[in-house]
Amino acid sequence: MLSLFVKDYMQANVQAIKSSADVREVVAHLLKNSLSGAPVIDDTNALVGFVSEQDCMKDMLNSSFYREETALVTSIMRTDVLTVSPDASILEIAETMLGNKPKIYPVVERGKLVGLITRRMILQALSSNSGSYFSHQSPRPAFAITQSIS
Repeated sequence: MLSLFVKDYMQANVQAIKSSADVREVVAHLLKNSLSGAPVIDDTNALVGFVSEQDCMKDMLNSSFYREETALVTSIMRTDVLTVSPDASILEIAETMLGNKPKIYPVVERGKLVGLITRRMILQALSSNSGSYFSHQSPRPAFAITQSIS
């Protein structure tokens, strides 16, 4: 398989959330752009967190049904964000994603957000480059039928 790097498959124009946004703005942004989550950046484009749909649920429940003020994204976002470098190997990221790791990784270079890589992008990279690896092996069925014994 060829050398595959994050920078070759990442989304460079990231729909990041500003740290000054409130949760209603975050939810509107996620819904409008069909995102399950987004990186949160400060005014210098430095990554300060990551917010997901799930992070927004409690605040939206409180503000919608209990008429409470909506919080700032900084109060609900995760700050322990796993990031990758643009020069990281797609294969290493794929192996990391096999565990209970995030589905989306912000791509950071010198502390600044430069992109985003998702499981779907990783799968695309692996699929696009699998021909050179699999062409030397005997064909195997794509699916196996198993029978359970009771």
